[in-house]
Amino acid sequence: MPESGVSRAQHVHITDTAPDTSPPRPAATAAARRTGLLVTLVLGGLTALPPLSMDMYLPALPAVTDALHAPASTVQLTLTACLTGMALGQVVVGPMSDRWGRRRPLLLGMIIYVFATAICVFAPTVELLIGFRLLQGLAGAAGIVIARAVVRDMYDGMEMARFFSTLMLISGVAPVIAPVIGGQVLRLTDWRGIFAVLTVVGTLLTLIVWKWLRETLPPEERHTGGIGDALRTMRGLLADRVFTGYMIAGSLAFAALFAYVSASPFVVQEIYGASPQTFSMLFGINSIGLIAVGQINGKILVGRISLDKALGFGLSVIVLAATALLLMTSGVFGDVGLVPVATGLFVLMSAMGLAMPNTNAQALMRTKHAAGSASALLGTSSFLIGAIASPLVGIAGEATAVPMAVVQLVCAVGAMACFLVLCRPWQQVAGRP
Repeated sequence: MPESGVSRAQHVHITDTAPDTSPPRPAATAAARRTGLLVTLVLGGLTALPPLSMDMYLPALPAVTDALHAPASTVQLTLTACLTGMALGQVVVGPMSDRWGRRRPLLLGMIIYVFATAICVFAPTVELLIGFRLLQGLAGAAGIVIARAVVRDMYDGMEMARFFSTLMLISGVAPVIAPVIGGQVLRLTDWRGIFAVLTVVGTLLTLIVWKWLRETLPPEERHTGGIGDALRTMRGLLADRVFTGYMIAGSLAFAALFAYVSASPFVVQEIYGASPQTFSMLFGINSIGLIAVGQINGKILVGRISLDKALGFGLSVIVLAATALLLMTSGVFGDVGLVPVATGLFVLMSAMGLAMPNTNAQALMRTKHAAGSASALLGTSSFLIGAIASPLVGIAGEATAVPMAVVQLVCAVGAMACFLVLCRPWQQVAGRP
């Protein structure tokens, strides 16, 4: 007899001190784990596709403005539409994957993504482009949310934390190389060629998923209810204070990263007078720092120290780096120049390699019976809070970097507060056998 919605909600609400002691995974999941490197690459590709969809397109914005005879502010809505779709799509796809398994919603999302991206190639007006960029984001969200859910199906405990760090190595490279790829595509063709490349990439990834990514959620562990059941499941997740703490802490850390991405081109080039080449080099170095610390977390720290200790240290470093950036940009130390500010940004970005994988791992470790819905809440929260934080970095105009530092510090302090007040890591350690 199927479980009721209430009992399923109770499954996802786990006490503060009880770790997730789930039984061994079924044979299908064990077989999926044995594929090893292939699964890692597939999940990394799914996670990297949305950033590629966003960032490959950035160098083409002026060309789109000219080609479609639209104001720059309207063309910017093509980015907003895609980001909004990625945020909202996760809320829809996550519960779907808990009900129907991971493969079917993922393949459906990938097919719609390919269709929407192909339409963007031929979009005659900016309004149509905005509409299909929204659909592209909605469908592309399937890759983000289901990749995390598949990791939760396949791994547990320290293994899951290690895998998230490995996943960051793949997905973290995407935002770095995407603008470079977009620029090279523009040397060969126009902005429509970028969407053609994304269509080909999406098609190949869809075929790979169909051929090699097995179902990881067996039928007996799926939810059978409808929308009401999905809402009750999410309510049960949000009622878990510790899960909510990790979710908000991770989202605020992500917002601090979003503030950097939004403001750094302006801060580095306009305020501190660096060349575009210097900015690209600094952006790449910071991304390498994030990826490197993520690998240190997964390969060295996980299993030797608790995830909460690594997470607490990472959040502490982010708070200190954001404080230093605020002091430097506000003139407390005089005119410090680009090198100290770039150093502060490097430290802040590198510490994200401890904060982001460990918040995801700790949150998902509590949600065996609703990994899709939990992954949806994690992703949607990160994108929405990041989207709110991003415009605030330019609120004081173009003459100061103080707003960027203020946003980063507020987000960092908020993340630390959520971690300490809601997660209460000392209680979890005391309660574990």
